[in-house]
Amino acid sequence: MILEVAILYVKPNLQDKFVADFALASEYIQAIDGYCSHTLRKCIENDGQYILLVDWIDVESHEIGFRKSKGYLKWKELLHDYYEPFPTVNHYETVFENK
Repeated sequence: MILEVAILYVKPNLQDKFVADFALASEYIQAIDGYCSHTLRKCIENDGQYILLVDWIDVESHEIGFRKSKGYLKWKELLHDYYEPFPTVNHYETVFENK
């Protein structure tokens, strides 16, 4: 399993609308083969900062399956105008886990 991590900086005064649109956009990401789950968390210390965590079966499910899908175009239409600056996305693999 691969974890996608994106730090999101939402423009001032748009946070409530962003969260509502994120809920709508979620249907597009969760419909992709290779998608497992996702979480959006709001930073306590930095107003307007969020972290998006998405579990994928593999990087290709995100980079090809999602980003080349019609659903990604809808995701982009709903969410990309909220970000300033545009987020950097990284992928992580588990090397140790203690549950």
